[in-house]
Amino acid sequence: MQVVTSLCALVAAGGAVLLIVARLLAPHWPLAARWGAAVSSARPVLSLIVAGGAMLGSLYFSEEAGYIPCRLCWFQRIAMYPIAVIALIALIRRDAGARWYMVPLAAIGALISTWHYLIEWNPTWEGDSCGIFGPACADLWFRTFGFVSLAFMALCGFVAIIVLNAVSFPPSTQQEPQS
Repeated sequence: MQVVTSLCALVAAGGAVLLIVARLLAPHWPLAARWGAAVSSARPVLSLIVAGGAMLGSLYFSEEAGYIPCRLCWFQRIAMYPIAVIALIALIRRDAGARWYMVPLAAIGALISTWHYLIEWNPTWEGDSCGIFGPACADLWFRTFGFVSLAFMALCGFVAIIVLNAVSFPPSTQQEPQS
């Protein structure tokens, strides 16, 4: 399961990078503009997939695999779980404006995940606050492919949600050739 969730996180991060590249190329390359517009139209579904997948993944690792969440993991959950709920409501209500509620939560979560990931690589930065109520934040349950940890997976999810919801493409207005 660690490999599967690690691959999902890397796909989400890679998709975010591709979306940024497509936005930069869109004015010069119609295919990038059409692809970006298609992704933009699927924004609510993709946001729900990323946030819901991250939420279910975190629940799997704590409830099934028995990994006890540290303090920073809880803060990341506090940011991610509402995004999943907002994304579901936005999908049901077809609310395009809901993305602006997701972006700030994802930005806060990305900051926490970044700090958590840095602590995993530099345990001396942790201080005394993390281990009081659970495991130390520098404790690693796994590091798949030599760098993907739970904090890194959360960071990938938050970044993907930010990019999905902040990068916009104009609707595709190109007419199909008439025959």
